Amino acid sequence: MAGEILTQRELRRYSKQIMIPEIGTAGQEKLKKSKVLVVGAGGLGCPVLQYLVAAGVGKVAIAEYDMVSETNLQRQILYGSDDVGKLKSIIAKNRLDHLNSLVETEIFNLRLDASNALRIIKDFDIVVDATDNPGSRYIINDACVILNKPMVHGAIYKFEGQVSVFNFEGGPTFRCCNPAVNNKEFLNPSPAEVGVTGVLPGITGTFMANEVIKIITGSGKVLSGKMLLFNIAENSFRLIHVNNIPGNHNITGMTANQPAG
Repeated sequence: MAGEILTQRELRRYSKQIMIPEIGTAGQEKLKKSKVLVVGAGGLGCPVLQYLVAAGVGKVAIAEYDMVSETNLQRQILYGSDDVGKLKSIIAKNRLDHLNSLVETEIFNLRLDASNALRIIKDFDIVVDATDNPGSRYIINDACVILNKPMVHGAIYKFEGQVSVFNFEGGPTFRCCNPAVNNKEFLNPSPAEVGVTGVLPGITGTFMANEVIKIITGSGKVLSGKMLLFNIAENSFRLIHVNNIPGNHNITGMTANQPAG
């Protein structure tokens, strides 16, 4: 029967979410039974992790190997001044456990790469790409295609953000939107190279968490086959179509040329 999966404490805690007809008790139960892996606990990963844990996703895992630096603090809101020099994965887990002890959190304090991506990703329902470099995204994408897992993607540049969902119910993959180049020189600079306004990853990460919740609960229109582009300096939003290229679904193995994370 509906409601038997959720405890009375969970029914109280998530009551405002359960009140929404498109989610309800059934949707909250789906959230509790779901397992989500977030790759990267930086500017994008921090808001994604917080909103997924607050929403009651049953298990949320973090793949992150980096340490907190002072330059992170302007936008990576899980960390504070006293955390500089400490492992992001451990600090993030502690903050999330404090936020919601009803959710199971797990950390993979490592660099996700071609040698371990399949082993780690196979145990999760959804993978969130909260990384900041193309090489990482190709590895996450390829593992998700091989394992048939949806990949929620986000990226930022100065005042611009983008969000999409790849490999969802046969929809386009990341490679459909971003064909791989033949060399290791990527044209798109990372936020660390060009700078980023502090609130942009928060906005983008919130959109990403929303896509995860929609996938799990079956509510709303998932951004599959579409890319949401927005500019917070100009207050502009637009959707662009992403073509589905069948050949990009025929991935059978991982290549070890690019790390992830």
